Amino acid sequence: MSLLPFPPWLSLILYLSLLFILLQRKAAANRKKGHFPPSPPKLPIIGNLHQFGKLPHKSLWRLSKLYGPVISLSLGNIEIIVILSAETARALLKTHDLQSCNKPQTHSIKKLTYNFLDIAFSPYGDYWREIRKICMIELFSMKRVLSYEPIREQEVHLLIESILQSASCGTAVDLSEKSIALTTGVISRIAFGKQFKGDGFHELVSEAEALLGSYSASEFFPTPFVGKIIDWLSGREARLERVFNEINALFQEAIDEHIRPKRSKPEQDDIIDVLLAMSKKQAESYTVVITQESIKAILLNIFLAGLDTGSITLVWAMAELVKNPKLMKKAQEEIRNNLGNRRKVTEKDIEQLPYLKMIVKETLRLHPPAPLLIPREVISHFKIEGYDFYPKTMVQVNVWAIGRDPTYWKDPEEFLPERFEESSIDYKGQHFKFLPFGAGRRICPGINLGVKTVELALANLLYHFNWKLPEGMKEEDLDMEETSGLSLTIYKKLPLKVVPISYRP
Repeated sequence: MSLLPFPPWLSLILYLSLLFILLQRKAAANRKKGHFPPSPPKLPIIGNLHQFGKLPHKSLWRLSKLYGPVISLSLGNIEIIVILSAETARALLKTHDLQSCNKPQTHSIKKLTYNFLDIAFSPYGDYWREIRKICMIELFSMKRVLSYEPIREQEVHLLIESILQSASCGTAVDLSEKSIALTTGVISRIAFGKQFKGDGFHELVSEAEALLGSYSASEFFPTPFVGKIIDWLSGREARLERVFNEINALFQEAIDEHIRPKRSKPEQDDIIDVLLAMSKKQAESYTVVITQESIKAILLNIFLAGLDTGSITLVWAMAELVKNPKLMKKAQEEIRNNLGNRRKVTEKDIEQLPYLKMIVKETLRLHPPAPLLIPREVISHFKIEGYDFYPKTMVQVNVWAIGRDPTYWKDPEEFLPERFEESSIDYKGQHFKFLPFGAGRRICPGINLGVKTVELALANLLYHFNWKLPEGMKEEDLDMEETSGLSLTIYKKLPLKVVPISYRP
């Protein structure tokens, strides 16, 4: 009796298994000797990928209960270390900030940005330092942020006007949808000098964020060639190409419009105006050349960092207040007592509203928009808690887990704005148990811009309306589940739909 040949699928499995074993042995032989953080058991090829779940920040938090505040993981062919305590975050972001401030150059970043000299994703060096200096001084200084106050107030006014129509009919409004429209209006006017209408622009930015925040199959698989085939067959490469072309065309159109000789210039310079003026003068204090590609890169980062984060924070703040009517009443009384019979809350009024500011802080603690900070890449060797961190290692900080750690926070799962009363803790990167915007050289430069928009919108929503849940719903019925959507940010899973009741002083 003749022997039958192996079935093709079995031959493929045997080949891949043998290849994996050889590659694993090669990687083990090449791996530097040292003391590495503990790691959960890995599966062949995918490593720890199966342990991430739909909400990685929660999966990593659960793993930290077993393995400690510093964990080593393998995502296919990618090695990453996760930080889950304030002490280890301080060691990384303060003590070893300079040694770990590179941004990993993933395939998606290289493909999507092409020749955009992308400040958020470029390696740490002279160019990155100079561009960041320009952003901090010219684009996001407090003086510049305050100059955009009329834009924020106008867009918030439009938000209130749109809700008044629903209040007159007694119908529920989708605050998730309204908040996205608000932040899109504010940021597009600040960046481009005009507002973008419709959902297409927000969807394009969200898709770019999803691509930049994820990895391709060629990075996961030990054999990049196989991964590239999978990326091509899955349509990922075509998707990267399409998104880049659309963003590039959009930004180029905006720049061309700004350099048109007969353009009617608005009263307030937008970000493109500022950068184009700098490109002409090339101020002596800066050594880099501002090109059109540089401008596109900066615009991309502004939209990636600011479009979703502000709207997410506003929605979570309102959801927590709707769920806790006593806290909402306390906030409304503070605002209404301060304003009297005036028609709107202005940014100057916000400074007289300490409880409102506590609400925003507590929302950022409990619901940080990006629960895992953007990965950092180690530049030179260092140790944290005796563990070795070698160059090219990726490191992420789980700020969601730190914000809910009972070691640092009493009743961490409760929404208690009063915990910030008479407290100096803020979100500007100096308090490592509270890091919604990160810290060190990679801290978000647009903190002031984002927080001011959220505070102004929240104050006006609470001043102009009383809020109730739709008929038949109770506070305990309000769904507070999270979803990761397409990107690294975390949304409220179900849209926040509430009924506004107009308040007349």
